[in-house]
Amino acid sequence: MNIVLPSEAYAAALASFPHMTIHRLGALLRHHDPHEAYEIAIGQHVPIGLIERVLTDHDVRSAWQRAGRSTLLEDVWARCDRLGLQVLVHGGPGYPSLLVEDPLPPPVLFAQGQIALLDGRRAAVVGTRNATAAGRDTATTLGRGLAAADVHVVSGLARGIDGCAHRGALQAAGGGRPIAVVASGHDVVYPREHRDLWSRVAEHGLLLSESPPGTSPEAYRFPLRNRLIAALAEVVVVVESREHGGSLLTVNEAIMRNVPLMAVPGGVHNRAATGTNQLIRDGAGVVVEAADVLIALAMDHRRAASSMAEPRPRPRGADLAVYEICGGAPRTIDGLALACSLSLVEVAMSVARLEQTGWIQQIDGWFEAVGSPLR
Repeated sequence: MNIVLPSEAYAAALASFPHMTIHRLGALLRHHDPHEAYEIAIGQHVPIGLIERVLTDHDVRSAWQRAGRSTLLEDVWARCDRLGLQVLVHGGPGYPSLLVEDPLPPPVLFAQGQIALLDGRRAAVVGTRNATAAGRDTATTLGRGLAAADVHVVSGLARGIDGCAHRGALQAAGGGRPIAVVASGHDVVYPREHRDLWSRVAEHGLLLSESPPGTSPEAYRFPLRNRLIAALAEVVVVVESREHGGSLLTVNEAIMRNVPLMAVPGGVHNRAATGTNQLIRDGAGVVVEAADVLIALAMDHRRAASSMAEPRPRPRGADLAVYEICGGAPRTIDGLALACSLSLVEVAMSVARLEQTGWIQQIDGWFEAVGSPLR
């Protein structure tokens, strides 16, 4: 007797096909339901568009047909069921609204835990794997403080800063929970020493991956993972990073999405703080305690300047210059960089902060001042 599988099973199987990429998977699922897309991939229906071109490659076509003749479909779905995974398809029920309009949304997302956490307040805490003792302590303290204030802590479950931020969130008595985005399948724990942390995050928070069960943590999957960390955060906090550290990939993804950046300063001779100090020099907000992040999220005004006429925190430095240019006439990012003699990175961070605090708004790529003018 044939077992009728749900639509999500076909999506999970497609994500497991050899030679499958995020662009190929997106093309398959963009115009077809998962069952039909699966049949196209294995040669039972005529492909169109990108997939027609992809299937002219003999190796891809043969590999996908072999996958269709194997038990991969049933095996992957059985693994998802055993792990208690939700399989969320872009545009389908339950798919996170945060990712629907992302520049590069995951076509299929595998979730273990409380997907509703994505509806709460969220701050990403990231940093180097080779963290100092001070950096690990700072990340733990930040994670604990944010979670105690009902902010969910997004990170990558990596060694060093990421793992410490998640541990801190798990220690808090508040409503905040850890949200982890990993670069492997849910049943392939990486790093291995995080096995207990991995299961605690899945049990008490949310564990996400766009990789199906059984997927190894290949190197190319980590930059893809980093874009999701940035996409799910309202603000990205870097605790420690070397000049060219991997966490700066998350920073770049945040800049692309206009997500505000913050960083923890460090000593000028501390190599682990080279990247964070540079971010601060380029305009990232300074974090010395969780309250700094809460202020950026407009959740703690105890140290913000109060004014009956203007509750928004007053722009300063480069932010003020960018605001004043926008006050004269709407400008593009490039136009602002020229007018303010700032780099595109500096302008992008200023624009993100000004949008977050309500001083400017974007309309079709043009930024203009809103509300009462600064005097």
